[in-house]
Amino acid sequence: MRYLQLVDVTNFPEPTKAAEFSLLDSLATAVLAIDNGLRIRYLNIAAEQLLSISQRKAVGQSLTRALNIPDALFSRIREALDNGQPFTDRQVTVEPHGQDAQVVDISLSPFRSDENQIGLILEISVVDRPLRIARDEAMIAQQEHASSLVKGLAHEIKNPLGGLRGAAQLLARQLPDSELAEYTSIIIREADRLHNLIDRMLGPTNRTRRDVVNLHEVLEHVRKIIIAGAPDGVIVRFDYDPSIPECITDRDRLVQVILNIAGNALQALKDAGRITFRSRVVSSFTIAGTRHPLVACIEIIDNGPGIPAELTDQIFFPMVTGNSHGTGLGLSIAQTIMNQLGGLIECSSEPGNTNFTVLIPLEIA
Repeated sequence: MRYLQLVDVTNFPEPTKAAEFSLLDSLATAVLAIDNGLRIRYLNIAAEQLLSISQRKAVGQSLTRALNIPDALFSRIREALDNGQPFTDRQVTVEPHGQDAQVVDISLSPFRSDENQIGLILEISVVDRPLRIARDEAMIAQQEHASSLVKGLAHEIKNPLGGLRGAAQLLARQLPDSELAEYTSIIIREADRLHNLIDRMLGPTNRTRRDVVNLHEVLEHVRKIIIAGAPDGVIVRFDYDPSIPECITDRDRLVQVILNIAGNALQALKDAGRITFRSRVVSSFTIAGTRHPLVACIEIIDNGPGIPAELTDQIFFPMVTGNSHGTGLGLSIAQTIMNQLGGLIECSSEPGNTNFTVLIPLEIA
C-alpha cells in the first residue's frame, strides 16, 4: 500500500516552515491532518474559519470535538485509516460545533508521518458557497431591475403630483368660504405625503462618506437604542468577535441599516423574545462578483415567528412587507445602502430563528 508522506514542518527551519504554511493557507479549501486516533495535527486558515477555532486550540483535539460528523461518514473515515484507501464523499452535511450545518465535499487521503504513523489528510470544500454567490448576484440584479422600474414610475408620478398640489393651492386662494379650504388643505397634505413616500422609495441619493469606523461601536450604538425601546420581556444580547479591525465605510448609513433590521426584529417579537447582535470575520469572501480578502459578518438574530415563506425571496423588494403597519421600504432601502457601500444583506428565516446578515468588506483603515 502506498501512502502520502506528511512533512512535519515544525522540525524545519523557520523560512521553510513559513513557506509550507503559506502554501496551504492560500487555499480556499479547508485542509486538516488527523492521526490514527482521529486527533487534529494541523489545519490551514480555511479550516480554522470553517470550524471557528484557531490552530493553537485545535491541535491535539479530537476531530469529533470540532466537527459533528454523520455516523456513515465516521465509519468510512475509520475504514480509510484501517485499510489505507482514499475516498471522496460529496454533498455531505456536517456541523461545526456551535455553528449552522454546512453542505460539503470531503476527500480523504491516507499518509504516513515521520514517526511511521498512519493518518489522514482531509480536504473539505463547502459546496453551498458557489450557490450562495450565484443567488446573491441574482438578487442584486433583480433589485437593480426593480429599482430602475421604481425610479421610472416615481418620475411619472411626481410630475402630475406637483401639478395637483399647485392647483389645490391656487384653488384655496379663490374659495370664498374658509371652511372649504379645509378640503384643499387635505389635498395638499396628501400630495406632500405621497411625495415623501416616493422619495423614500427612491432611497438615499447623496454620496456616501468614507469614515474610519469601529463596527462594534456602531453595533453598541444601535443595541442601546433597541434596548431603550424594548419591552421588559425582550432580551437583547451581543456576541462580538474582538479581532474585527476598524474599517473604512459610511458610519451614518451603516447605523441606518443596522437600526432598520434590529427595529424589524423588535417589532416581530412584540412583547417577549430574544435579539442577538453577533459579529464575525471571514476571509476570501465574494460579494457581487468581487472577492474580498476580509469581510465582516454582522448578524441580527431574533427568535420570533419568522418571515412567511412566500416573502423570503422578495423581502428586499420595495413595497414587500409581512407587517400590516409597514410600508415595505425599510429593507429595500437598507439593501440599496449596502450595495452602495460595496456590501450585501442576506436573510434566512424559519419560526424561532430569523437571521439577517450584513456583509461589509473590510477596507482596513
